[in-house]
Amino acid sequence: MKAVRENSCQLKMIQPSPSNVFTFNTGKIEKTKIFIKNMVSIRCKMVVKSVLENLGLYYSAVELGEAEVIGIIPDAKYSQLKYGLLKFGLELMEERRMIIVEKIKNTVVEMIHYSDEEPNINFSSFLSKKLNHTYSYLANLFSEVKGITIQQFIILHKIERVKELLVYDDLTLTEIAWKLHYSSVAHLSIQFKKTTGLTPTHFKNMKQKRLTALDDL
Repeated sequence: MKAVRENSCQLKMIQPSPSNVFTFNTGKIEKTKIFIKNMVSIRCKMVVKSVLENLGLYYSAVELGEAEVIGIIPDAKYSQLKYGLLKFGLELMEERRMIIVEKIKNTVVEMIHYSDEEPNINFSSFLSKKLNHTYSYLANLFSEVKGITIQQFIILHKIERVKELLVYDDLTLTEIAWKLHYSSVAHLSIQFKKTTGLTPTHFKNMKQKRLTALDDL
């Protein structure tokens, strides 16, 4: 039976406040940046774009976890945006701490699920440079909010990606190990079994396979 991943793109919006909606002037035009929780797939980006377009709100960028809207969003439009997105279950974040945690999650998701390129520096340095905070601060904040370490979060997503590749692609285990930058097939297999309780081969041969929604990790 074919495995199915259900990425729900859940969006719960709240009224704008100085802490979760940022208005800035680029020198040419004013823009409003909103930060959205649980955007973990291309489908989520399409949903946000569609809702913005239906409301006549123009955007300059929609990325995982955030959107940049041209101009200031009027209260009436914001209310419509809130209810237009509510059914998809995404959540507009109101705390800067939560915004940072979501940015960490989105960076991991993009790196593992949507890019084949490995950072040319170690991931802790890459993350620190990208988010403009020390890795120690990011690691402590993430553990406090999520209850797991950044490294554990990375492993969960790498194993989920391995499961996807085992189910949907014709890659060998050696090719998957190389693609996801494991040091060896043995390293991948040990990590996979420790996380899932199964060997990669056993998982691939299962008649019923279950993938975890990315926003549940």
